[in-house]
Amino acid sequence: MFGAIEGTGFEVLDSRFAACFVGHARVDRLWTGGRWLEGPAWFAPGRYLVCSDIPNNRMLRFDETSGAVSVFRQPSNNSNGNTVDNQGRLVTCEHLTRRVTRTEFDGTVQVIAETFEGKRFNSPNDVIVKSDGSIWFTDPSYGIMHDYEGDYGEEEIGGCHVYRVDPQSGAVTKVADDFEKPNGLAFSPDERHLYIADTGASHLENGPRHIRRFSVSPEGKLSSGEVFATCTNGMFDGFRVDRAGRIWASAQDGVHCHDPDGTLIGKIRIPEIVSNLTFGGPRRNRLFITATSSLYAVYVTANGAKLG
Repeated sequence: MFGAIEGTGFEVLDSRFAACFVGHARVDRLWTGGRWLEGPAWFAPGRYLVCSDIPNNRMLRFDETSGAVSVFRQPSNNSNGNTVDNQGRLVTCEHLTRRVTRTEFDGTVQVIAETFEGKRFNSPNDVIVKSDGSIWFTDPSYGIMHDYEGDYGEEEIGGCHVYRVDPQSGAVTKVADDFEKPNGLAFSPDERHLYIADTGASHLENGPRHIRRFSVSPEGKLSSGEVFATCTNGMFDGFRVDRAGRIWASAQDGVHCHDPDGTLIGKIRIPEIVSNLTFGGPRRNRLFITATSSLYAVYVTANGAKLG
């Protein structure tokens, strides 16, 4: 029977979603006390999660072995999106400095990208790493529109675009320039497609609130870019892909799960606006969810396509 399942946060909209969880699974609130949590990234060797609390200018660390939450970094330059690269290092988007950085194993911070053609980025938002080591990130203007999540400032770069950092040369290339507010992004399991969210509806009446799907060439060029799914409640922000190719995306009423054919098959209801999520845990089957002021988690039968 479809509908909300009593005692859990799962809502089945299509029978395919029933295979994504067990009947007694429940959503746990792990911590609360942030202002706008974002950018969860899972570090498997240490069994901990790092996420951003953007307005509070800090990064938090959740220890799965103890349940403890502590400050990982403060100030954090109003960090937003985070991911893990292929060597297990932290890659971070920073609003305040308008750049993308990598935290090395010794704790030093290396700048990956801060300008394009001599102009500063707006406020890098979300970031992923491909298997070839290339770094892909979105650059909307949310961090310079006011002083709440960064510093108010002017756009220098002439729009909100998507970029790729070459793994050998470090050169930055613009790969997409037809977005209002590019936001979350993730590769399909085989990396033949790149999904990118556009949250232009946040500041544009009847603006986009969808995820687009691009074909990716071996050289890192994008083509196509058709709309994959449109959000039915709020906007898609951050999202991740599981090994079966399903999209697990943040929305105003929780997490929306879309089948690889684009169908919305189910939801995980969360009582706060969801900003982002990632798969973690020893088997990569625990979904960690950042939502307004709190960190949530739930076990599912799906497994994340990759770390980050």
